Amino acid sequence: MSLDRSKENLNSFEEIFGRNGEPIRHFQAPARINIIGEHVDYLGGIVLPAAINFSVDAWIRPNQREEYRFHSVSFSQTVNAKHPFAPIPNAHWADYILGVLVEIEKHGKSIPGFDLLIDGNIPQGAGLSSSAALEVVVGYSINEFFSLGLSNKEIALIGQSAENNFVGTKCGIMDQFVIAHGKKNHCLSLNTSSLEFTYHNFELVDYEFYLINSNVKHSLKDSAYNTRREECEAALKKIQKTNPQYKNLYDVKLDPNELVSYGLTENETKRTQHVLSERERTKQVIQGLESGDLNLVGEKLFEAHKSLSKSFEVSCEEMDFLADSLKSFGAVGARMIGGGFGGCLLVLDKKENFSQIEPQIKKSYQQKYGLPLNFYKFEISDGVKEVNK
Repeated sequence: MSLDRSKENLNSFEEIFGRNGEPIRHFQAPARINIIGEHVDYLGGIVLPAAINFSVDAWIRPNQREEYRFHSVSFSQTVNAKHPFAPIPNAHWADYILGVLVEIEKHGKSIPGFDLLIDGNIPQGAGLSSSAALEVVVGYSINEFFSLGLSNKEIALIGQSAENNFVGTKCGIMDQFVIAHGKKNHCLSLNTSSLEFTYHNFELVDYEFYLINSNVKHSLKDSAYNTRREECEAALKKIQKTNPQYKNLYDVKLDPNELVSYGLTENETKRTQHVLSERERTKQVIQGLESGDLNLVGEKLFEAHKSLSKSFEVSCEEMDFLADSLKSFGAVGARMIGGGFGGCLLVLDKKENFSQIEPQIKKSYQQKYGLPLNFYKFEISDGVKEVNK
């Protein structure tokens, strides 16, 4: 976030909440991408995310009150909350903050009243995990300001629990974890079952990753997300009847063509096929990045998109059009990222090709859907931190 905007928000903080002599501290949490391992993080799978230099920023100060006051710059809205915490009508953004407070208190921590101003530059609906960034920056800010002694791992788990329990989205741990543990110029392979992780240096040389925002956000995203998770859980239970050794769907070592013999429905079979094939693609992408075989990485990204579209069924017509177009224009690789049904595609290509592909795909997409495209270049960044400490 620019220095000018930071100063503006600091001034707005005092205009909204007044002055009380207490220091105002500024914290920042990044957005994230996931290179490979999509829709497996809530199934015990391995993912390959990285923090990127878009952010949610928080300014926080104790207020010597028995209440909590939040202001969102993006929504131009100020809300007050007191115990017992409950969702605030017409302020859904505040639920993520309240959920974090509830989960921190479950850890036996007492949180004094405070004022909080939230701003950010993560594109809404783009699948870059602005909600997880909000949860992590709030948890980290409270932990640092009030010296609660929570680890970054605990803060990530608190963010996930807030979204699962208070907001009602059954997300996995990947987003919050990488936002809490990101490292500049590195991605990390995270085992979402054990939470063991390894950093990998992010060297692309003449290649680059960038994002294309489809500017599409279909309303069935949240309900379909929960449905997919339920289908995966149902598939695992059926497989466990004769194979109790499998604790997660991601661990299943069965021929995908034999799944129907375990009593899986057609949808459960397709969901499982995606998960098992994504496991193999993730291994190959990690190998490709480590060896510098970026053509292999790109090939697996295209394969991942096809699987997300046909087997997991979380893509949409517009996203499929973009992936197919990028392939026809000669891009090295591309796939949808995030929950699905719109949002962003992650593209891998040679740096020299961007100037040719951008105008071509903008024109064809506008002609077909009447929508603009936004292109985002990014850098791999550190995780959550205090600014100007």
